[in-house]
Amino acid sequence: MTVNRTAPAYATTRALALPARPTAAGRAHRGERTAPVVRDLRQRAGRTPHALLFGPRDLVVVTGLPGSGKTTLMRRAARGARIDSEDTRDRWDARLAGRLPYALYRPLVRLAHYAALRRALRTGEGVVVHDCGTQAWVRAWLARTAHRRGGALHLLLLDVAPAAALCGQRERGRGVSRYAFLRHRRATARLVAAVERGELPRGCDAAVLLDREAAAGLRRIGFTGPPGDGTR
Repeated sequence: MTVNRTAPAYATTRALALPARPTAAGRAHRGERTAPVVRDLRQRAGRTPHALLFGPRDLVVVTGLPGSGKTTLMRRAARGARIDSEDTRDRWDARLAGRLPYALYRPLVRLAHYAALRRALRTGEGVVVHDCGTQAWVRAWLARTAHRRGGALHLLLLDVAPAAALCGQRERGRGVSRYAFLRHRRATARLVAAVERGELPRGCDAAVLLDREAAAGLRRIGFTGPPGDGTR
């Protein structure tokens, strides 16, 4: 599959609509494959959309290297439900940091994060989810949920150079070990290469590739139409 770099809509619109596929669940049930959609917004300085709009029952997974800007992007642009493990950690850090090492209460942070994600999914509305890049079962869970309710699972992939990601970790004052970063780096490189070939992770219906400039230009990640009252 050829990655779409030249679609005229990217140069002429301020918002890129990525609607849900209402027949995705039915096709999956019949064993039919739906060709994935890949939108490449990298290296398009000044010509990238300011908004990404998804279907009302879609789920959006934001992924990339630690320090690539996932949380920054979500806090600035995500509308409606936003489930970010960094937000959960911040709440627990405010209560326990300085009294206990993070390694001791990290399992509680993970449990709280997944409990919040489960509650958000049960609403039936669109959700933007932070993806650490190491839990494939979470993507599978999200894909099943999106398809079961007639929506689609979208991957929002930040393609950021490792040096820039390390700089981002230093700026936020929170990093990962060298071993963990190398593991994330290998996994992210494989994922970017696969998406460029049009080979998305199992269950993903579409992907958007972003570099730092494209991510910085985004002002809104939202969902259109019902459920809820109009565009969110």
